[in-house]
Order: sequence, then C-alpha cells, then structure tokens
Amino acid sequence: MNSPGAQFHAAAEADGLQHALSLLDRHFPERVLAVDGGNISYREIAPAADSTLPVVVLLHGIGSGAPSWLPCALDMARQARVIAWNAPGYGKSDRLPQARPHANAYAARLRQLADALGIRRFTLVGHSLGAMMAAAYASVAGNAPTLERLVLISPARGYGMAGRLEQGAKVARERLSTLGELGVHGLATQRSARLLSAQADTLQRDWVRWNMAQLNAAGYTQAVHLLCGDAIENYTPAVSGAVWCGSADHITTPEDSRAVAQRFGMPFALIANAGHACYVEQPGMAAGAILHK
Repeated sequence: MNSPGAQFHAAAEADGLQHALSLLDRHFPERVLAVDGGNISYREIAPAADSTLPVVVLLHGIGSGAPSWLPCALDMARQARVIAWNAPGYGKSDRLPQARPHANAYAARLRQLADALGIRRFTLVGHSLGAMMAAAYASVAGNAPTLERLVLISPARGYGMAGRLEQGAKVARERLSTLGELGVHGLATQRSARLLSAQADTLQRDWVRWNMAQLNAAGYTQAVHLLCGDAIENYTPAVSGAVWCGSADHITTPEDSRAVAQRFGMPFALIANAGHACYVEQPGMAAGAILHK
C-alpha cells in the first residue's frame, strides 16, 4: 500500500470517515465558477509547479459527486492536474434549465467549464452516468480536438433507445418513488452498498454512503431523467480510448460494459476485486487505467 491513494485509505481507515473528510478539504477543495447559465463547482488537486503536466477531468455517476474521486485523484496528482466536476445539480453546481436534459446538455456545460479553466487538451474520464456525458462530449466535432483520450469506467448504457424505453420508464418510477419515500439520506442508506463488492471494507462503504448522502434531490431527479431518457449508444465518440469495469460490478455489468467497448471500437478490461464504484475500491488500478499505464 505505497500509492498516495492507498496511503489516504490507510490513514483515514485508522481514524474513520471524519479524518477522510478532513483530507478531502485539505487536498481536494471545492471551487465554484460562474458561467453563462449558472455556477459550476469542481474539485482540483493543486497543480504542481510543472505546468506541462497532462490534465485529467473526472465525471462522477448518478449517485455520487466530485469528492468520491479523492483517493484516485491523489494517486494521479504527481503525474497530472486532476479536476473532478460536480455535474449540474450536484454539489454547488446549478441545475440545467431543461427538466429532462439529454447528455449533450451536460456536455455543453462541461465545455463551459473547460473553457473557463483554460484547458486546451485533457483526458476525459466518465464513470457510470458520467460515461454517457463523456461520450456525448467526445462526439461533438468541436470538442474532439480538446481531447487526448476518453476513458469510460463502468458506463451506464441508459434506457433512451428502442427496446429499452419501457424498462427505462419503470426504472424512473422506482428511483423517484424511492427518493420521495426515503429522502436523500434514506436513499444513501438503502442503495450505497450495491456500488461495492463483498470485499469492500468499512471505510469504502462509509465513503460511498457519505457521497451519496450529499445528493441534491432536484439534481438527482434531473439525472434520473437523463438515465432513463437517453442512451450512450446515441453518441459516437470521435477520439480513441478504453472501457473498464469492476469485475464484481452488478449494476453496469462486465458484459454490458464490454458491449459499449465493442460498439465504440475500444479495448475493454476489468478492474479486479471491485464493484461498480471500482475507483473507490481500487484507486491505484483505476489511476493506472486512466493514465494509460
């Protein structure tokens, strides 16, 4: 356990979730930018003096947020400038104006963030529903020149295409009904463990649950409509990349993730001993996948 991400985990596990949160504030602070259409919040590992470091932009999934990337971001910090956004409606990011946005609306907001930060070239990483947003960004001709590589981790395929619409309507009803009945904290208590493998330890379970408990109900609702009203297959990335998936992922299964890789003509590989939130369980392996090592 020599990597910075593993060191974070060892230190935080010894002292519990509160120590992990103190490390979050110290090493991965939240920042807010005002853009046309509202605020965008993000977290960034303070860049090193070497401005030639590559840039990595991380997009979280539907039940998470920018803080969840901390252990993985720490593993990349010496080799890259690492930025994790809070999607519209998450953290301090304002919602999109559309009640039921498609992924291209999230991609447009991401372009605003990249422009505001002056990022010209970067590796884009999307986890779960964030993978759909990343694929949408990479499919826009005007965005492709800014991308060096696209990495999709446990990509959510979505339900917004023929053959999956009926299932999508059911999923939307179930998710929004659960939110209405339990609230955000109840949702986190009920659903967070599903994101991890049976081998996940106490801190990893606490970390995933804490991140899910930070959801904004309105932003989550908007993202549910994205998940159920759009599909990753509706986009064709114009850059090269790779698809990864936790070997014990029961949400976006290895079979489904492999199908996304085949559709996009990308290589596919597994992150061993990890569930859906594989970058939390195996931050070093995820960092290596992102940095192409």
